[in-house]
Amino acid sequence: MHQHRRQRPHRGISPRELRDLQLRVRTEQQTPAWKARYAVRSGVEGTVNEFTHGHGMRHCRYRGQGNAHIQQVLTAIAVNIERLRGLSPTEEPPTPRRPTTFQDYLDQREIPRLKSWRTLGT
Repeated sequence: MHQHRRQRPHRGISPRELRDLQLRVRTEQQTPAWKARYAVRSGVEGTVNEFTHGHGMRHCRYRGQGNAHIQQVLTAIAVNIERLRGLSPTEEPPTPRRPTTFQDYLDQREIPRLKSWRTLGT
């Protein structure tokens, strides 16, 4: 014979309690304080998503905690460089670079430069 275990009473959330909770949460979500907290969370979640899906960080390429850490740090540096590159330009355009000595030589002799060469400063 097996003994019956005494079951604990199970109490769930009533539909009314659930509705009241949803109304409270939805009201709180309209406050500026909640929106400020969520903006931070949204930014963090976006960054994590970018790393896992855009840069393959769900799995490490290397074995060992030290190597995995180096991979994460280098990937983070690369992502920061990509983000900095995409910043909008400043109000004033940067001052152009001075022509190189070789470019000056070509210009003085009126020798045309190839289109693939940098022509900043001319």
